[in-house]
Order: sequence, then C-alpha cells, then structure tokens
Amino acid sequence: MAPPAQNDTIPQAEHPDAPGTNRVPLFAGAAIVLSLASLALTLVLGGAAFPEVIPGLPDSGEAVRWGYPLAKVAMDGSALMAVGLLLMAAVFLPSDRGRLSGQATGYVRAATWAALAWAVAAVFTLYFQAAEFLARTVGQVSVDEVTAYAGSVAGGISLMFVVLLTTGIALFGRTVVSATGALWLLVLAGVATTPPALTGHSASAGAHELAVTGLAMHIITVCAWVGGLIAVSYHAMRRDAQEPVVAVNRFSNLALWLYIGVAISGVASALARLYSLEDLFLTEYGLIIVVKAAVFAILGVFGYMHRVSALRRIEGAPAGPEGETLRRGLFLRLATVEALIMAAVVGVSVGLGRTAPPPPPESEVDPAAAILGFPVPPPMDVQNVLTLWRPDLFFIMVVVGAAALYTGGVLRLRKRGDPWPVMRIVAFMAGLLTIVAVQISGFATYAMVMFSQHMIQHMVIQMLTPVLLVLGAPATLALRAFKPARVRGDRGPREWLTLFLNSRFSRVATHPGVAAPLFVFSPYALYFTSLFPTLMNDHLGHMFMSVHFLITGFLFYWIIIGIDPAPRKVPYLLRILLLFVVMAFHAFFGIAIMMQSAPIAMEFYSQFDVPWLDQSEDQYAGGGFAWALGEVPTILVTVALLYQWTKDDERTERRRERHAARGDSDDSDMDAYNAYLAELARRSGGGTAVREAPEKTGQGSDGTEPETPEETSGDDAPRA
Repeated sequence: MAPPAQNDTIPQAEHPDAPGTNRVPLFAGAAIVLSLASLALTLVLGGAAFPEVIPGLPDSGEAVRWGYPLAKVAMDGSALMAVGLLLMAAVFLPSDRGRLSGQATGYVRAATWAALAWAVAAVFTLYFQAAEFLARTVGQVSVDEVTAYAGSVAGGISLMFVVLLTTGIALFGRTVVSATGALWLLVLAGVATTPPALTGHSASAGAHELAVTGLAMHIITVCAWVGGLIAVSYHAMRRDAQEPVVAVNRFSNLALWLYIGVAISGVASALARLYSLEDLFLTEYGLIIVVKAAVFAILGVFGYMHRVSALRRIEGAPAGPEGETLRRGLFLRLATVEALIMAAVVGVSVGLGRTAPPPPPESEVDPAAAILGFPVPPPMDVQNVLTLWRPDLFFIMVVVGAAALYTGGVLRLRKRGDPWPVMRIVAFMAGLLTIVAVQISGFATYAMVMFSQHMIQHMVIQMLTPVLLVLGAPATLALRAFKPARVRGDRGPREWLTLFLNSRFSRVATHPGVAAPLFVFSPYALYFTSLFPTLMNDHLGHMFMSVHFLITGFLFYWIIIGIDPAPRKVPYLLRILLLFVVMAFHAFFGIAIMMQSAPIAMEFYSQFDVPWLDQSEDQYAGGGFAWALGEVPTILVTVALLYQWTKDDERTERRRERHAARGDSDDSDMDAYNAYLAELARRSGGGTAVREAPEKTGQGSDGTEPETPEETSGDDAPRA
C-alpha cells in the first residue's frame, strides 16, 4: 500500500461539510444494527435460535437463548474497543521519551471505560451461561449457583478470569501516563480475550494443536484488526487530531499482518472442527464458515484495492480547505465501510459459536482422542515418526515467524553492506529445526503416550534448542537490522528491544542466582509432583511445559555463552563452574527417574490403553535418556565457552596494545577509571547496565543500541 505523503495532514479546523465526530453516533448505531442483524440471521440459519425442545426435559427458555448471544456480542464489542484504544495509545501515536501524549492518555482513559463495559458484559454472559448449563430460566438461577458455576466449570472459570483482568485494566489504567504502562495494559487486554475461546468448541475439538491455538490467535488478531480500524477512524474524525498520518500509516503496516493472522487462524480452526469436505457444505456449521470466509475474502480485496486507490487520490488532492476536506472524506468513507463490514462479521462469529459443529464419524470415535486429540498411535518406528506429524499451530508460527524475521534481518544487513557470520545463521536455523523435530513431527505424537519420548522432547527443547538459538545472537541482529523510530523520542521495535534489555526484569531474570535455579529445579518440581499429570491432561498445559523449558534454557545459556547484549557480564570462570554444577544436577535427575519404584503420572497414562508399551520399562528408558542426553549439550557449550574466553582474552590484549600506543602509562588505572565512570552511569540510569557506546554510534546514554564487552571492538560493533 502506498503511504500518504508526509505533508498531508488532517486539518485542525474542520470544514462545515466534512465528516467529523458529530457522525460517530450514526456510524456506531449502524455498526450495532449490522452486528445484531447478522447475529440473528446466523442463529436462525444455524438452528440455535429455535432448537428442538424435548417435552418433559428442562429448558432455559427464550430469554436465555437470545440473551446469551446478545451479552456475548456486547462483551466482544467492548473488547474490540478496549484493544483498539490501547493500540492507538501504545503503538499508533508517537510518545515522547516514553511518556504518552495528551490524546494518547485520553485514549487510555477511554479504554478503561471500555474495559469496565467488558467486565459488566462478561458478568451478564456468565449469568446466562450458568442458566443454560443448569437449564433454568431467567430469574430462577441464584447468586450462589452462579458463584458455584464460576468456580467449578471451565466456562465459568474462564469468564471470571476475564472479569478480573478487565476490572484490573479499568482500575489501573486510570493512572497510566507512560508508553510502557499502556503496552502492559494492551498485553492484559489481549490475554483477556482468549479464555472464553479456549473453553468452547476448541477445547472439545479433535485436533487440539490446531483448535486451541487457532481460535486464540483468531480472537486476538480480529480484536487488533477491527479495534485498531475503529480507533484510527475515530482519531481521523477529530478536529484536533495529533499525528493522524503517522497513526494511519502504522495501522496500515500492521493491518496486512493481522489479516494474514486472521486467515491462517480461521483456516486452522475450521480444519479442527470439520472432518470432511462434505461437512463444509452439508452442515449448518460448515455453511456459516463458508459465508464468513466469503465475506472475509471480499473484505480483504475491497480493503486493499480501495485503500490503495483512496490513498493515491489523497496524495493527489489539491492544497487548501477543499483538498483537506477531500482527504478526510476519502479516508473516512473507506474506513467506515470496512468497519461496518467487520461489525457484520463479528455478529456472524458469535452466531457461529452458538452453532453445534458436526460430530465426528463413528469410525473415528476414540476415548483416547478426547484426551490426546488423536487416536493411540501404532508401535513406534521410523516410518511412523516420519508420517504421523502433529500440526501444532503455535510452534509452527514460532518457527516460521522466527525464521522469517531472522532471514529478513540478515538480508537487510547484507543489503547495506554489513556482514553477518554464517555460523550464527546455521546455529539459529538448526535450533528452529530441533523445534520442528520434537514439537511438530511424528516424534511429538509419541511423546504424548511414551514417557521416554517425552523426556527426549524435554531434554532437546531445554538443553539443545536454546544453545543453538543463543549462538545465533537474535537480539544483536535485531538491534542492527531495526531502524530507529522516525519520530524523535518515540519508541519503535528497536527502542522497545533496547528498553527490555536494559530493564530491571532482564537484570533479575539473567542473574545467575535466578536463571540457574530455574533451569535446574524446574524438572524436579514438575516430574516429582502432581503438576506433571495435571499439565499433560490439557493441551495448554503441555504447551506451557514446552515454552517454560525453552525460556528457562534460553536464559541459562544466555548468561553462559550468550553473544547478545546482557545487563551484566559473568566472569568466564564462574560460567564454567555454573555449567558443571548444573549438569551434575541434571545427571542426578535422570538417575532419580530411573530409581522410581512406580511409574510416574499414571493418573494421565492410565486413561488410555497402549498395548505395545510397558510403562515401567519406558520410564526407566526415559531416565536413562535424561542422564545421557545432557552430555551432548555440555560438550557443545564447553567448546563454545572456551572459544569465547580465548577471543575475549585476545580483545583484552588488543585494548592494552591500543592503550600503550596512545602512551597510557598504566592500563590498570585506566580500567579502574572506566569502571568508576560506568558505575556512575549505572546509578544515574536507575540501575541499568546495558548502555550505548556514544563514541561508536554518535548517540547519548538514551540511545537504542546496547553494547557488551564482546561488541565494543572488532567486526561485531553495533551500527545505528
């Protein structure tokens, strides 16, 4: 999409004939009408509006049958508004050295009211959901029954979680004046959108890896896309809009990726609930998906063509009041038409959630599939591992996204003539391939039914994958590839990354006294308590384990062999000591598994029958794998650590030679003085230790490129 000319701005004084904020109620009313009409039509066509009531059985009645989806539409609409307003404040509008502008602060305050409406709508949704669950009419459900439902049933628990999060946003958002605070509110709002989606059809679908992640991703991307468009449209209507061109450009750059995310997640969710192509055209659920997909495709084509055409006409509009009025009118007509279509899609989506998906064929009904998401696999062999892949959407997106970003960063560096070591590329891509091997391939299928294969999966994802990713230096690549924010004092991706690397959280998380215990004791806390079978019973729990292992491994190896900037430099002798102490604990962990007298987590493994597997022998093999596989990463890390130590000594010697060439009489005095200045800078900076090198980048201490001792000399010095 062609960006608007930088000189084109939305006028501060509105032309009498120009559309403005006085039309907001009209647009809002039209969106509500379209959303409710599409909801009603979907409920009727899907059969949820007039279900067959069997005489003699309790029924919740018409009020609950229609009140529940209406409350859900209100909840979704409030979520869209809250997410969109927070996007406007934290992302679309520039900040000034981390402080929100006046209008951005106003959007945060408006988001707190949207969050409050979100919480109220969630309470009504909880009430109607409890009434439907208990088959009671409106007025027959007591407060105690609703409370009991909210504390014991998954759907009620998820809605209570939403109420707590949105209430927190409504309360704490009243005091937020910084971009960091607005970003945290945006993250909380994104988290609050997902719980209800994870307890509906996705939780009972066969392919958990597609259904759960797909629907969560679908909800988040839709909220960001629709909510962002609404917020940008309102901002463009304001007579006193600040930086409207910047806001429109940033939303346009993000909209394409959100559209792709909505498409991918929607396809994944549909594949998880449909068992054949016939289900797509011969069932009410499938036909609603077809209608939704058609509207979505039309919206994408219409939005792209219209946006390009409109923006070109905006660039070519004449100067003066008439041209300014034309620019505003073109953009608002485009934005409002898109928003109205999106409102209709939201209504269809809520109605789709009330429509029962097609049941699985009788031949595919398997008790184990309800737990695992797939039938019990045949005996493990090479052919089955290569063919029985599990399409885990979460890790597919992680691998594809990380590979694309890393490749894009390398290409950007080479385009401007900057080198990037080939071995770092090889290491990072090899790390991503290990994720594919243990989380997506047929190996992941057997890891769900065999403890030994699960242990190999755990050891690879915690002890081998992080080593390779850390050696790829992704943060250093990002700092060099990202461009500084165009608006002075604003925060773009480069500035946010630098802030994170300098943050107090990073200092705590990368402290050897924190990262090493997390790496060592997490397996003990997991496998020798009831936490392991509890997490294995749910796909989200299993995903949480894998992500936890990956993050704790990355943090530990970051402080041991990390190339990326870190808040502190750990002495090499301490790194070697930490490495061997930690690996000794891991070896003992494997022996402890082998010495167990009874199989671990039989609460989970006893739920399905694997006739070709002996659980005791398999667990003993898993302990052996945990003991033996720790040696491979240890050797790899030791070699990398010794190499880095040698290179660090060489750099130190070169610095001493430069001191001598300049005539410095005492290098130790110079080093002590430099350490003194660094300590003063650290104290004045609020405890942050990762800082710019002004003599290299021409920036001050508030710059955006952290440095480490490994980077202050040689070919790896960060470039602006």
